[in-house]
Amino acid sequence: MDTVLLYVVGVVIVALGLAISIALHEVGHLVPAKLFGVKVTQYMVGFGLTVFSRLRGETEYGVKLIPFGGYISMIGMFPPQKEGGKARRATTGFFQTLIQDARKASAETVGDDDERSFYRLPVYKRVIIMISGPAMNLVLGILFFGIVLCGFGIAAPSTTIGSVSSCVQPAGSTSTTCAADDPVSPGSAAGILPGDRIVSVDGTTIDTWDQATAIIRQSPGTALSIVVSRNGSDQTLIMTPLLTERAVTEVVNGQTVVKTDASGATVTEDVGFVGIGYATQLQPQPVTAVLPFVGENVAGVANTIINLPARIVGVANAAFGGGTRDVNGPISVVGVGRVAGEIATIDIPLASKVATLVGLLGSVNIGLFVINLVPLLPLDGGHIIGALWEGLRRQLAKLFKRPNPGPVDTAKLMPLTFVVVIFFGALSALLVYADIVNPVNLFG
Repeated sequence: MDTVLLYVVGVVIVALGLAISIALHEVGHLVPAKLFGVKVTQYMVGFGLTVFSRLRGETEYGVKLIPFGGYISMIGMFPPQKEGGKARRATTGFFQTLIQDARKASAETVGDDDERSFYRLPVYKRVIIMISGPAMNLVLGILFFGIVLCGFGIAAPSTTIGSVSSCVQPAGSTSTTCAADDPVSPGSAAGILPGDRIVSVDGTTIDTWDQATAIIRQSPGTALSIVVSRNGSDQTLIMTPLLTERAVTEVVNGQTVVKTDASGATVTEDVGFVGIGYATQLQPQPVTAVLPFVGENVAGVANTIINLPARIVGVANAAFGGGTRDVNGPISVVGVGRVAGEIATIDIPLASKVATLVGLLGSVNIGLFVINLVPLLPLDGGHIIGALWEGLRRQLAKLFKRPNPGPVDTAKLMPLTFVVVIFFGALSALLVYADIVNPVNLFG
């Protein structure tokens, strides 16, 4: 299939998956809202101009032009101002106008159905409505990652030879070609070929790649008998590992990196070396591995949000200064689409492509889950915090035998909401620009 067509197919698949994820997020809000009797006037996927809509009962269902989000409209999101309350005039007047406009818009949605307003629901019902959207994304994330881990598996070293070096180069060398004085690698000299599967080394049956490398590293200068399966038959080869200086690696935050000392120099050790590398294969995981994997993804997204200022600086430097993008940093919808297209075109087995695309959708849903729980309006987390604060105030009033303070006037948070919207809008614009001029490079 043509590379451009493959790229488009990858983008379309992930775009559809993202649209479905957003639609189901809103279903997560819609279903409990209707069950609790709240009047829902709109269910929309996207923003901007309406492309298609249809009225079903009292709710208009539709799709809008800009597919980057969605919403449901519930009447009475903000409580009316308390009787006798005074509308204070802000110094500038702008933020006070935002508050008043929010209250007015909310009141206009109510009409004769005040008893079905969102703000009138008990606290726990409001929390259920607002948390059900992110919860839907969490369920989708678990589902997608479950498909990847249990259905396809994760890439892991196999006992099959993936590569054979032609020569042995000094530790730390970045050369991709062999010099005339570079010794021939023992693996190449022994006649090992990519695709061979290691059966045994020096009489020890090999079940994992680490078993083979452990014997090789401990046997410099010793002729080893290696049995490989090639084209359905076993062949016995003789190789003698060379004593070479190799960089020591260690696992940091789940990634294998080169170990360095206090001065920053690479730590090396003398070991046996033959110049062979493993081929990866997908190894299905047990169901019990899914939730810990999802938990690691949730923690990773939360860490990105906590360190967002530093991440933004990094993205800006990459976008305007030509720096390297952090593969673990934030990307926009454009970046997600670009990654999907690249996955579809790289030279890997079809099963690996499908697994990677499904995993990408899992990551997107976990991102939506965590981001929507940030306790700021207009995000779902902001409404949840507002409801919980109201419940706490009422419990304290009851405890100290004080009058019921009534609903929390979340309309007063509109100035903060305005700032949050501007911030996320600017961040989205920055990420889109960075993903166009200097995209994240996941595949080298």
